[in-house]
Amino acid sequence: MAQRLAQATSPYLLQHADNPVDWWPWCAEAFEEARRRDVPVLLSIGYAACHWCHVMAHESFEDPETAGAMNENFVNIKVDREERPDIDAVYIQATQAMTGQAGWPLTCFLTPDGEPFHCGTYYPAAPMHGMPSFRQLLDAVTSAWQERTQEVRQSASKIVEQLASQRAALPESAVDDEALTAAVSGLVEEFDADNGGFGDAPKFPPSMVLEFLLRHHEREGDTGTGARAWQLAESVAVSMARGGINDQLAGGFARYSVDASWIVPHFEKMLYDNALLLRAYTHLARRHAAGVPGTEAELLRRVAGETAEFVVRDLGTPEGGFAASLDADTEQGEGVTYVWSPEQLREVLGEDDGAWAAGVFGVTPEGTFEHGTSTLRLPHDPDDPERWRDVRERLLRARAERPQPARDDKVVTAWNGLAITALTEAATALDRPDWLRAAETAARLLLDTQLRDGRLLRTSRSGAPGTAAGVLEDYGCLAEGLLSLHQATGAAEWLDTACELLDTALELFADTENPGAFHDTASDAEPLVNRPSDPTDNASPCGASSLTSALVTAGALAGSERSTRYREAAEQSLNRAGLLARRAPRFAGHWLAAAEARRHGPLQIAVVGPDDNGRAELIGTARRHAPGGAVAVAGEPESAEIPLLADRGVLEGSAAAYVCRGYVCDRPVTTVDELLATLRG
Repeated sequence: MAQRLAQATSPYLLQHADNPVDWWPWCAEAFEEARRRDVPVLLSIGYAACHWCHVMAHESFEDPETAGAMNENFVNIKVDREERPDIDAVYIQATQAMTGQAGWPLTCFLTPDGEPFHCGTYYPAAPMHGMPSFRQLLDAVTSAWQERTQEVRQSASKIVEQLASQRAALPESAVDDEALTAAVSGLVEEFDADNGGFGDAPKFPPSMVLEFLLRHHEREGDTGTGARAWQLAESVAVSMARGGINDQLAGGFARYSVDASWIVPHFEKMLYDNALLLRAYTHLARRHAAGVPGTEAELLRRVAGETAEFVVRDLGTPEGGFAASLDADTEQGEGVTYVWSPEQLREVLGEDDGAWAAGVFGVTPEGTFEHGTSTLRLPHDPDDPERWRDVRERLLRARAERPQPARDDKVVTAWNGLAITALTEAATALDRPDWLRAAETAARLLLDTQLRDGRLLRTSRSGAPGTAAGVLEDYGCLAEGLLSLHQATGAAEWLDTACELLDTALELFADTENPGAFHDTASDAEPLVNRPSDPTDNASPCGASSLTSALVTAGALAGSERSTRYREAAEQSLNRAGLLARRAPRFAGHWLAAAEARRHGPLQIAVVGPDDNGRAELIGTARRHAPGGAVAVAGEPESAEIPLLADRGVLEGSAAAYVCRGYVCDRPVTTVDELLATLRG
């Protein structure tokens, strides 16, 4: 058996390197082999932390007889969706079109030209619930190919044509004030007032929607849709923070909740979720600190801190980046690291503390998970905080002795960009310079390892660059992270590199036939049967919205020539998102957040003066009280290399703050009270 996956940089591919299946990585040679043998391609797409991917691998890909059927009748290709989101996007769309649903593991049968003719997700080892077994499926596809090859090929060609027609750019429709208000109203209609969140089970953390709601509240204030936006955001955030989806012992959020009440998570922990949620919880905590009424300020601040610590401690790699995920499973099963029974609590804590902990964490004899075990929740604040902290530490030490989930330690450019942004904003808002250092270290790693001749690579692992080209979200998310570092440190290098990435993205990813629209792959990328271009925000920002958000920020920070170009590009892009924002705001959260920043100006704050003459106090006030999406930079007066500070000096020897909205600037101020009044005005 040729172990073609043995040299892969993807931990997911390496998990399958020893299967009896004769796997190929995605490559031209695999399709050439399918043509030579005149057999279809079996494409299997998944990711390392995916529970059902593990199940199907154990049931089918590790079974010699099933592997024999696969090897005899197919060329088998294994793809890590996180490493090749472009391939995943093409065949997810095909699966959705054919079956009405999609997910992972993704199982697609292709012609030797890569055209899909049958797609699905998980298939069991034995028939169940009306679903054929995987072996039955293999036999049926083999028979269809051998007996009706021409018919299958024609069907596949028609599917590709239909998919191409569905990838048309969004029609022009601006995200204006009416669209922003309509988005809040739409979210109110979908809000689950009993449990927090939107829609029914399974529930995913609506992190980007939270950021939009917070920014809308900051612009509109405590009346009308502004007040409702705050209520929604706080309710959702508190519900998740107190639920089982949040690791009550070590921090960090699971990927989603299988129930509507946030009690039982699907246990994998993804970097992108935790980065986006860190940003939202930081923003919530900062708004409470800025005087917004509410009773959950301490909870929100604590969860922001614990999420940041989880990212740095549990996802940090030796090279300084952040790993993609923690697995859902251990060899002993799903969730065994995290769940508890009352007896297990008593074994670790003793009778009194065990009983008390069961009440605090919602652990019942019946259990909320499986086999009488429960996830840990925090329905209410404990009546003895000191005892609670002691109990948590003891349980966490005991949990460390349990089987631990595996870690997918590849470093994904886009997700690290999200983490850099979140850690930088949290560091400045919550006064944690160690988080800022972690963000800077990650940025250095990405630029040293995953930036080659001005072009980004998608991943690296153990300091070794991967082979997959970066996609649009990599450019947008990393540029946003570098812009955040520029604001936090005042270093011009971060701004310069971010602008270079944005210039490259505008050149290579723009849809030349539809101004303001973008493709997810570069114009010189490997051609696929369909060039992906997904404009919707899902678990993470889409490529177009991530780029647009970075363009809005850069337009407020860059020099005049670039600033104009970025503002115009952002405006054109936002003019494609209005219909999506009105009709499906849950899938336009990042678009809406970018639109709110643009609607606010975005607000620009430049603080100049000697470091020991009031500058720190002014910039600190700006970062605590400016709305989300504002930009703020501090440095020496008239710093020519930093556009926001150029031609701006001190006032009568005192540090000064300059506040501008769009193209209109207020008079400079020198005191905290004056700055606060200007920000409120």
